Amino acid sequence: MAGWNFADVWETNAQIVADRDALVHGDHRVTWADMNRRANGVAGALLSTSGLAKQDKVAQYLYNCTEFMESQFAIFKAGLVPVNTNYRYTSEELVYLWDNADAVAVVFHESFTKTVEAIRDRLPKIETYLWVDDSGGGTCPEWAIPYEHAATGGTVTNVSGPWGRSGDDLYMLYTGGTTGTPKGVMWPQDELMKVYRASNPELPEEVDLNYFVANNPAAASIGVPCCPQMHGTGALSSHALLHGGGTVVTLTSRSFDADELIDTIEREGVNRLAIVGDAFAKPMVKALDARPGEREITSLFAILSSGVMWSQESKAGLLRHQPNMLLIDAFSSSEALGMGQSVSTGTGAAKTAKFDLGERAIVIDDKGNPIEPGTGEIGRVAVRGVLPIGYYKDAKKTAETFITINGERFSTPGDYATIEADGTLTLLGRGSVCINTGGEKVYPEEVEERLKTHPSVLDAVVVGVPDEKFGEAVTGVVELRDGYDLDAGSVIAHARETLAGYKTPKRILTIDTIGRAANGKVDYKRLKSFAVGHI
Repeated sequence: MAGWNFADVWETNAQIVADRDALVHGDHRVTWADMNRRANGVAGALLSTSGLAKQDKVAQYLYNCTEFMESQFAIFKAGLVPVNTNYRYTSEELVYLWDNADAVAVVFHESFTKTVEAIRDRLPKIETYLWVDDSGGGTCPEWAIPYEHAATGGTVTNVSGPWGRSGDDLYMLYTGGTTGTPKGVMWPQDELMKVYRASNPELPEEVDLNYFVANNPAAASIGVPCCPQMHGTGALSSHALLHGGGTVVTLTSRSFDADELIDTIEREGVNRLAIVGDAFAKPMVKALDARPGEREITSLFAILSSGVMWSQESKAGLLRHQPNMLLIDAFSSSEALGMGQSVSTGTGAAKTAKFDLGERAIVIDDKGNPIEPGTGEIGRVAVRGVLPIGYYKDAKKTAETFITINGERFSTPGDYATIEADGTLTLLGRGSVCINTGGEKVYPEEVEERLKTHPSVLDAVVVGVPDEKFGEAVTGVVELRDGYDLDAGSVIAHARETLAGYKTPKRILTIDTIGRAANGKVDYKRLKSFAVGHI
């Protein structure tokens, strides 16, 4: 066998832990044996597509549900490639995404039937549509195949495409388009398994599936991806649970409900969570604080956050309710895993934006030279060793992001930081939203984290607006806590206590809601337009 392949690992799990729950969604439970059988049925339906070729693309247009990972299992079985689809996209964005990905099939929720039907004639490459009933009584359109019909037709005989499988088979993760059009990051499955095995050093390097499952230290974990599985944090955390023969529990609410999460932790004995920063952590702390001593989260031993900064205040609030767990703040992106992390425990919460530099990561200057710790020089974070191939159908962006330094390939997705004398990173933000004010560079996330420590500020985003004197003026857009009115002078003075004058916002504007997406990220273009229109 050439390299680690997800479907091979999961099929082995289905033999060894057949009766264990693999997927749970509310009252609906699917065992490992059942998931494997049902995925065989769905894989067979996908393989019936005429003219299908090895590594053709299948879009998943789904909310979190058992069918999400089940259908992804089927896609991997068939030697095809899943394409994550943001269910908030407009019709035009969907057409762009599925056309760019060369999708030949779509698995979609019944809720999206009208949207899909309206754009089908613009997507001639897509032949097969699998319809997932999420209303309990919907009617499958005549141009689609009922997902449940395909799934229940599966047998115990494992399905594979005529081209077989290998570790070179792709998992493709499309990045969001808030600062540009979405791009598909092509990860060989064997590369992603290196990341998983690195976090479980007892596992062998060689492909030995039975040993892998029997000796997996992460086996039998029960985890909740609180964020959408269509995003990297939700998907990769689900993969990690399934690699270990564990259980993926998804929430039934389609917007994050902290009370539902806590109820689920209590009911299922959840021990792992995946979140995206304060958009999830703050509601959790609020729900726990509202009923002190009544909520039981002692089963939790780890919460992983990735994608956006996670405040020290929120970490401390969670640790008050379960001091024995680990809070892991991972500094990663779709193109670069393992750039850094910080770990908080009951003995102390790590500071916001402070990370231990990953063992495969360095900070480089504009010429690609490593920056010496403690110099205060700002550079790009670069990571080597375990990397994707590049961006699908975008050679130019691939060449810009994946560079060679002294004969070694690195990924540099555009995150800027300084490296302190002790080797820790201070993350400044993504270069694409950097503000140039009076010749100085200001990275929004550094300023945002300071603004969010003001008592009146619930959330904040910092943008640059045109300014005759400075070129761009640093401007804060804040969402206030309930019961507070804006005191712009107080907020600005608070920021100035720890920030240089050129980094301190010249203005503070209020907005009803920052409008973070379910993955915790913000649309800087939209908020910049808001700021420009309100000055």
